Amino acid sequence: MQKMSPIRVIGVAFWCAIVLHAGYAQLNPWFYRETCPYLYTIVLRVIFDASLTDPRIGASLLRLHFHDCFVQGCDGSVLLNNTNRIISEQEARPNINSIRGLDVVNKIKAAVEHACPATVSCADILAIAAEVASVLGGGPSWPIPLGRRDSLTANRALANQNLPAPTLTLDQLKASFRAQGLNTRDLVTLSGAHTFGRAHCKTFIQRLYNFRNTGNPDQTLNTYYLQKLRRLCPQNTTLNNLNTLDLTTPNQFDNKYYANLQNHHGLLQTDQELFSTPNADTIDIVNSFSSNQAFFFENFRVSMIKMGYIGVLTGKRGEIRSHCNFVNSDYSQLVGGASKDSKDGLS
Repeated sequence: MQKMSPIRVIGVAFWCAIVLHAGYAQLNPWFYRETCPYLYTIVLRVIFDASLTDPRIGASLLRLHFHDCFVQGCDGSVLLNNTNRIISEQEARPNINSIRGLDVVNKIKAAVEHACPATVSCADILAIAAEVASVLGGGPSWPIPLGRRDSLTANRALANQNLPAPTLTLDQLKASFRAQGLNTRDLVTLSGAHTFGRAHCKTFIQRLYNFRNTGNPDQTLNTYYLQKLRRLCPQNTTLNNLNTLDLTTPNQFDNKYYANLQNHHGLLQTDQELFSTPNADTIDIVNSFSSNQAFFFENFRVSMIKMGYIGVLTGKRGEIRSHCNFVNSDYSQLVGGASKDSKDGLS
């Protein structure tokens, strides 16, 4: 019996991911073919324009989609601002002074509303933006299942609970992903999104000086890399100093992230855990992705589609927001109040 190549196996898994979820949610890549045919082009144009002045925007938008899906599903809840009824997830510990790109999402939404009013959800905009971010960074593209609707609620407490902290052990990481229906391969694959972007010193400084209260640095850090990071993040530093997640190609979506782990150049503890945890089943996956970028890209397509199905709202559930930062009932009150007042309103 002839064996299938690894890429062909992933290709089969790719379509299985769609078929397995077909009965769960009415999502498909052609959802807006008739109602908003230029949707992808609009999203692409806004993100491309933003990337000309902000090379971090692609990584930030991918992260927004991840942070949305891990809290009550891919429903745009991460975008909601505080109101009398909404306790925003943006002020959860993993998000506060950390998530970026909300202004770009609002620009996309405004352009989409101009072309296709009351049609496209903010949750779908996040899903499309994540794929566009990958493509513009040199990474893979994939058919994006669409048809999500936006939540009427946010859940800050769940954001604090569900979003993985950068200090988790491998077992804790696995449990966090398993709670979302994602397996170990998904964990290693989606961690590869750290192939571009930046991180604040506060997310890894504990590795540099007093790892797990030992008084010593994390022994899994390359010695020269440790010295470099200490210069960037001295003990008396502001914790908001930034460092690239990928030492090698910080603005490009590729497989160098995994080679960095092999060389003990993982920035976050949760990155290096994938390779340096003794006898871990993640090590072989890291090695395979490091040696074969196409194989990593195929896996990334599958895992992104799989993640995009978490807890989606379809049919009559939820709504199509007019503005991504507010549920429609709050937005109509805010706009109505602004129209009656000569002071500044929403833009």
